[in-house]
Amino acid sequence: MGRFTLTPTYMKDLTLVERQRLGDDRGFFSRFFCADELPDFGTGSIAQINHTMTREKGVIRGMHFQRAPHDETKFVSCLKGVIFDVAVDLRPRSPTYLKWHGEILSQDNARSLLIPAGFAHGFQTLSEDCELIYLHDKPYAPDAEGGVNPLDPKLNITWPLPVTQMSARDSSLAFL
Repeated sequence: MGRFTLTPTYMKDLTLVERQRLGDDRGFFSRFFCADELPDFGTGSIAQINHTMTREKGVIRGMHFQRAPHDETKFVSCLKGVIFDVAVDLRPRSPTYLKWHGEILSQDNARSLLIPAGFAHGFQTLSEDCELIYLHDKPYAPDAEGGVNPLDPKLNITWPLPVTQMSARDSSLAFL
């Protein structure tokens, strides 16, 4: 029995994943990840799992990516709070090159974003004390790290809230 609803976005291989929750008065159970049911998860295996926490509402983190051959597929989920999660297509031959797609991910909606290799990723917190978990199909490679400024006018990402904070690193990322 499938425990996920997979909804393709208008961008090839960028997929919204909704986890089925089985619950009663004690709470719920949901399958968080299954390689058999999520065949588009890059190499099919999890090489790294990262956990982040952001305290303030309105903070932007991103837009980060890894260059080939270390480009990675990510499975991003919000464990606590609410975020606006964004993926930007950086694949030069793609019909959606430099376009972005955003989804609300929260502790309540059981949604994740499956982001293929070749995309930049970032998010804005829509509540305080947001925690995210990222599953990666490849380990982090510092020499392959890249990023695009989240406020780049060429991307024109419509962030839902005024920006309250960005790291010095993210705010100094180059425009396209």
